[in-house]
Amino acid sequence: MLVDRRTEAESLDRLLDDVRAGESRALVLRGAAGIGKTELLGYLRDRAGGCQIVPAAGVEAETGFAFAGLHQVCAPMLESLRRIPAPQRAALDIAFGLDSGTPPDSFLVGMAALSLFAETARERPLLCLIDDAQWLDRASAQVLGFAARRLQAESVALVFAVRDGDDTVEAPELAGLAELPVRGLPEADARTLLALAHPGPVDAGVLDRIIAESQGNPLALVELPRGFTPAELAGGFGLLGSAPLPRRIEESFRRQIATLTPTARQLLLVAAAEPVGDPVLVWRALGQLGVDVDTDPAARLATERFVTFGARVTFRHPLLRSAVYRAAGSADRRRVQRALAQVTDPKTDPDRRAWHRAQAAVGEDEEVAAELVHCAARAQARGGPAAAAAFLERASDLTPDPARRAQRLLAAAEARYQAGLPEPSVRLLARAEAGPLDEVARAHANLLRARITFTVDRGAAAPGLLLQAAGQLQPLDAQLARETYLDAMQAGWFVGAGGSGPGLRELAAEALAVRSAQDPADGCDLLLTGLAVRYRDGYPAGVPLLREALDVLRAGPVGETGLRWLWFAATCALDAWQYPAADTITAAFVARARRTGTLTALPFALAQRIVVQVFTGELAAADALVHEFDAVRDSTGLDEPAYATQVLAAWRGAADTTTMLVAATTKQAEQRGEWLGWRPAGGRWRCCTTASAGPTRRWRRRCRRPSRTRISAW
Repeated sequence: MLVDRRTEAESLDRLLDDVRAGESRALVLRGAAGIGKTELLGYLRDRAGGCQIVPAAGVEAETGFAFAGLHQVCAPMLESLRRIPAPQRAALDIAFGLDSGTPPDSFLVGMAALSLFAETARERPLLCLIDDAQWLDRASAQVLGFAARRLQAESVALVFAVRDGDDTVEAPELAGLAELPVRGLPEADARTLLALAHPGPVDAGVLDRIIAESQGNPLALVELPRGFTPAELAGGFGLLGSAPLPRRIEESFRRQIATLTPTARQLLLVAAAEPVGDPVLVWRALGQLGVDVDTDPAARLATERFVTFGARVTFRHPLLRSAVYRAAGSADRRRVQRALAQVTDPKTDPDRRAWHRAQAAVGEDEEVAAELVHCAARAQARGGPAAAAAFLERASDLTPDPARRAQRLLAAAEARYQAGLPEPSVRLLARAEAGPLDEVARAHANLLRARITFTVDRGAAAPGLLLQAAGQLQPLDAQLARETYLDAMQAGWFVGAGGSGPGLRELAAEALAVRSAQDPADGCDLLLTGLAVRYRDGYPAGVPLLREALDVLRAGPVGETGLRWLWFAATCALDAWQYPAADTITAAFVARARRTGTLTALPFALAQRIVVQVFTGELAAADALVHEFDAVRDSTGLDEPAYATQVLAAWRGAADTTTMLVAATTKQAEQRGEWLGWRPAGGRWRCCTTASAGPTRRWRRRCRRPSRTRISAW
């Protein structure tokens, strides 16, 4: 039932008209819980005659399962899978657990989803309606956002409903898509809806208070008065409170649930705990619990106003699912989770079975913890570090041995960091460091803390912390120590002369003192040596070694080179004016960061690729990567300055845009102590904008003195 919503309905009608005419559209319905987003999706569904409709919904319990949401969307279309390119088909097979192999490139999975939508829409226009997108797993949200931003003329519509938090914007992976804000009803329409939902007499003063309390929220108008006696409703008792509106709606649901029989409550609890809405699993779990609904038909009838059993089990509203689960006692929840684990097939769905077992566990349980760790490795292979982190964190909670618990906490912290989530990583790291870590693990913990420090604020302390970590690792793990010396020089490169710790020359000298003695040296060792010589002895001394290192790296499988090496390899290629090498290496860097889901590295990779594309005149391609760079920043919260975006704006001769970007990034850099960003910024970018209009004597002079600009190729 839609009351008012004329503006929203007109927007949705236009979307349907466009899709039927052969265009494609993506739209995000954004608003508070209960504001009417689900009703608007229903409006679209009811008016989409002649279209293929694919409904899906994010499930809070599935946020740790990589590509679970994408599988919901794509499952009805799998007949079209054979018609998309083989590499894309293989990527989806691995993402959905239908095949094994190297973790799929997120870019390739996104292109595969886009191709699958286009192929499916060849028959009839395709309308994907995705409710509760704020609860999509991270991998699915990124892929669907990627595909939605690239829709053109395929007769496809992707419509997302996103619940905004009180102080946060949810589903940042969908940033940049067209949005339709869904707001509260005007007072007159709110009164109409309240009268329709509660036709009995209500005191005028109480009615005014309900209207004010609901803030025009349709679900609040319908649900808040329920669960009260007529006397309570007439007097307004219990309606007022300081809790946020969604919490008050949930409390209203809980009061209604409390009036049900034990059998009815048990049925609802099992349905709420089963995350995919599989009715077969729900009935099997009820049988496992000894609940026979057939002997209590009144219980089944009573639940019909809360939940629908069809091809899928669906709750009338997502808040209702949460209210049912939270209203149950912890012992009841564990009993239901145990029953669901027992009826979930360990061969076809081992990860979900392990998760149910983990939720059912009381206290510590090494067997379940070990199973979660095994699932984490599989999740990492399918969806990258973000997918593994939830399993590792829960495994650590269940681990009885303190040393093993600390190791698993450290692994979870590393996974959170690699997924671009430094704040949760810091919390997990602190818990790991409080445990009995051995010397190797302690060195790894120190390294992770130093890397987080560098990622979060590029602070002056980062080079010294990384140098200290490299020294600790040297006798324990020479390969990781080499990478850490690179990290230290990278941090020193950003901090530059503005730091109070070791400078680039000192860092380079330390790296040279412990460089690998292997003979012949591999490309990575040559790169480390060339960099160290370049920063200790100067540009002319280092360039020959760097060119040799680049030749060796390009001759091998560049895509398998470690991410940290690729960043410096790309920097060195630009530094030494080796543009074919820079093109190959930056393309490999972006592909590997996407494929592994390492969102802490992806902004660096994209920034370097943007610079290369600017230098080669591919400004349209650089524009596309700028959008991806911004989306990664928004989705992770990583505060990466937009240096490469400045390069693109400067090369376009967009002086006003460049000035605005310089002001913003200079302020960021000053706050972080990042000398690279603020010390030479004004002169460098003024020089670039001048150069875009034609060579000048001043620009040529600066190119001959590369140290003035910090990046020699500029």
